[in-house]
Amino acid sequence: MTTVAILPVSDASGERIYRAVAGDKQSTGKTAGEALDALTAQLEGDEFSTLLIIQSFRPDWFFSAEQQQRLSELMNLWRTVRDQGQSLPPEQQAELDSLVEAELKAATARTAALVQQLNQ
Repeated sequence: MTTVAILPVSDASGERIYRAVAGDKQSTGKTAGEALDALTAQLEGDEFSTLLIIQSFRPDWFFSAEQQQRLSELMNLWRTVRDQGQSLPPEQQAELDSLVEAELKAATARTAALVQQLNQ
């Protein structure tokens, strides 16, 4: 089964768009659905499953608003220094890595909670 991630991002003009990513394939769209449709057109029939879980990207008890804000700040900084051919200072990179790990754990916990609800 192929994992598909759909993320809100800002385009060059600062407008919110959505990027859908599955392995080495990706697409963008004005909506999450548009990005997903463009991505599924690139996938082989056996690469795509019919179960979709779309995260609202709102704070919750698994990943707070403060964590989301700091992750966004660090990701923007990371992109800026990357585009300049540089790296984040080690302490900021460690903080970014920690927040990415925390969001991954939060996503796993959200999924487990959803599976538990579906099994009731």
